[in-house]
Amino acid sequence: MTRRGRGGSDLWAEVKATVTPLRGRPTIETQVPPAEALPRAKTPARNGPRASVPQSRRPPPTPPTPRLHAIEPRRLRRIGRGAEEIAGRIDLHGHTQVGAHAALVERILRLHAAGARAVLVITGKGIAGNGILRRRVPQWLAQPPLRAVVAGISPAGRSHGGAGALYVALRRRERGA
Repeated sequence: MTRRGRGGSDLWAEVKATVTPLRGRPTIETQVPPAEALPRAKTPARNGPRASVPQSRRPPPTPPTPRLHAIEPRRLRRIGRGAEEIAGRIDLHGHTQVGAHAALVERILRLHAAGARAVLVITGKGIAGNGILRRRVPQWLAQPPLRAVVAGISPAGRSHGGAGALYVALRRRERGA
């Protein structure tokens, strides 16, 4: 008889006959119901209606965050080798998202008002290189009020923190401001 044609109890009896119980342990007799008596798992209909959230209950889609341009290559080289001064460092290690966002906005706006042209923002890499601040800082820089003062962002060079930091190029202050 093939395996497919055996009942559950026949197969269990065959398996049980090959097993030697451990010394000092009582044997447990179990009855396995025949395969025909076991309930069958329900399979979803392939072409049936999809279970989805009604349109009225879905949250509205969030508009895509505008992306900032990378710092132009010549300026990036000047910043990286120190020919263009990094006017300030903003270290966000240990901040929550709310605290980091507030500190970033306040410091960038203050540095821009003082005439700074380049800033180093240290976010850290996070766990497995996928930290929340590392992902969120570029989004925050692309949103108002920082978008008006930020010219571009690029990953920092190894000497300035590498993947855990960003160079932020600031626009020139308007004359008379």
